[in-house]
Amino acid sequence: MATVSAGRNAARKARYLMECQRTYFREPLTLVSGRGAYVTDDAGRQYLDFFAGIAVLLVGHSHPKVNAAVHDQIDKLTHTSTLYLTEPMLDLAERIVEAAPAGLDKVFFGNSGTEANEVAAALARHFTGAKDFIALDHAYHGRSMWTIGVSGLAAYRNFGAEPQHVAFAPNAYCYRCPLQLTYPSCGIACAKAIEDVIATQTSGGVAAFYAETIQGVGGIITPPPEYYTVVKEILDRHGILFIADEVQTAWGRLGRSMFGISDWGVTPDIVTSAKGLGNGFPISIVIARREVADAYKGPHINTFGGNPVSARAALATLEIVEEDGLAANAQRMGARLMDGLRELALRRPLIGDVRGRGLMIGVELVRDRATKEPAGAATEAVVDACRDAGLLVGRGGVHGSVIRIQPPLIITSAQVDDALAMFDTALAAAELVYPCA
Repeated sequence: MATVSAGRNAARKARYLMECQRTYFREPLTLVSGRGAYVTDDAGRQYLDFFAGIAVLLVGHSHPKVNAAVHDQIDKLTHTSTLYLTEPMLDLAERIVEAAPAGLDKVFFGNSGTEANEVAAALARHFTGAKDFIALDHAYHGRSMWTIGVSGLAAYRNFGAEPQHVAFAPNAYCYRCPLQLTYPSCGIACAKAIEDVIATQTSGGVAAFYAETIQGVGGIITPPPEYYTVVKEILDRHGILFIADEVQTAWGRLGRSMFGISDWGVTPDIVTSAKGLGNGFPISIVIARREVADAYKGPHINTFGGNPVSARAALATLEIVEEDGLAANAQRMGARLMDGLRELALRRPLIGDVRGRGLMIGVELVRDRATKEPAGAATEAVVDACRDAGLLVGRGGVHGSVIRIQPPLIITSAQVDDALAMFDTALAAAELVYPCA
């Protein structure tokens, strides 16, 4: 029955869905239900979900408090557009401003991180009067024509969009330093290189610098503690705004603050976020300094932005994160995961690097630790073997060689230990097919 169902759904995918719609696995996995940190497929098999819908299910699948808020709102009002006010939208805006870094106090609602990053660009251009932008190598900021233009991953640049007025700076990829240096003796040269990018690759009129606090799709590239301090000093000196893309890193995922960029001790001019805020319901925000926000008079609307159902889901999600101490849990469970993964690295030569913060962790796989040759095929095999073992993880990195681990913030010690055991099994299986040097 399981094989029949899987085969039928694969056939329907091939017949009805566009080829560009990516799914994991040769036989696509069809999920039918979820509860907490687990999902169940159409054959009745359960999986421990350590990718959470690409870092979305902050409080887990089908959380009863989120469900109750949504059910209550559906019986009252389901849609208005941003042309009208609703109390859920205003309540959520107020709560976000209270949680945001000091000075960020005006919010615009949309549906996705892509939309948020588009609005951030408009704010920056209106405020500064400049047209150029600086982004980072290996960045990912969305799937619209504009956001692809500020994304630094070739695999995602084949959408037909050509970047306009965008310069790219080296990212803080310490494991594979683009400048062939070693941290900390490098003196954070990748950050200082932004000065040269301004001078040589732009018109001199730069509206903003885009950066994911930690690069997600790019491979969980985690900047060192000093990085953003150096960057912000350069930006401020040149009158360039800092847009922090917190689509994946906000709402406690990094284990401390509600906004991950606060961990680096700097305050951006604009923050974008989405994903985990709605715990599966589409919502995004742009939050900016008042003078930056007010520079764009519009008009601007969003048909589904601030949708009252999504807003209620987001309010419930933030309440759960705060009341249940999920940021602190992300820090504890993240430390347990990191310790376990580093212990696995002592026995599994496929593991080249383990990095991240809180429950945003990347495991980079290599064929040879000395040369750091990427192990793309082995990484795909590990993702498949994890599924076979009952664990769902993601994959990313410019070479497709990074396992992305971004589970719900509700996970327990027992679930961490189960995931580590399944990951070990998957690594062992992959190493049989793809032996390391």
